[in-house]
Amino acid sequence: MKILIDNGHGEDTPGKQSPDGRLAEWAYTRDIAKRVTQCLRCKGYDVERLVPEKTDVSLKERCRRVNAVCKEHGKEHVLLVSVHVNAAGNGRAWSSARGFSAHVGLNASVRSKELAEMLWNEAIYQGLQGNRCVPAEGKRYTSQNLAICRDTACAAVLTENLFMDNEDDVRFLLSERGRAAVTATHVNAIVQYIECFYGK
Repeated sequence: MKILIDNGHGEDTPGKQSPDGRLAEWAYTRDIAKRVTQCLRCKGYDVERLVPEKTDVSLKERCRRVNAVCKEHGKEHVLLVSVHVNAAGNGRAWSSARGFSAHVGLNASVRSKELAEMLWNEAIYQGLQGNRCVPAEGKRYTSQNLAICRDTACAAVLTENLFMDNEDDVRFLLSERGRAAVTATHVNAIVQYIECFYGK
């Protein structure tokens, strides 16, 4: 099983930070991707970061990289999780929105939806629930027209890990406890998914 961890955006992406500038999404998601990758490798899994570069890489190129891995390993033996931090406003003011969410493409496979549900369940276990955690339709994931999910051949989920424009969320995310909880959410859900469907 090949695991791909994608970290959102890049240091050259405009905006994408907390109103006070303490949390930059590109840097935070790279730290989480690095931690998740290290933890999974320690458990013996074949995992790599999709975008090790600091600069932004286009969605087209990200999808090309994923699909090249799918061609090499077989799409049923690849999974992708794209790590992001959410925002409710324009980035210049704090908002009241809080919580974790998982997103799949409009054309999502059953496996993508199952992985999204496992990520959501683990996020709640890790204490990442908030007022924007559950989609209106009551499912544990949101279906959206997301290129990283839509245009990749394997099971793919995009996670939004709390809100960079909520002051309490930012404080938590930047703490070691917060980083550990976000990392554990991804590691534990991915391990559960693989054990459930692949037996290891």
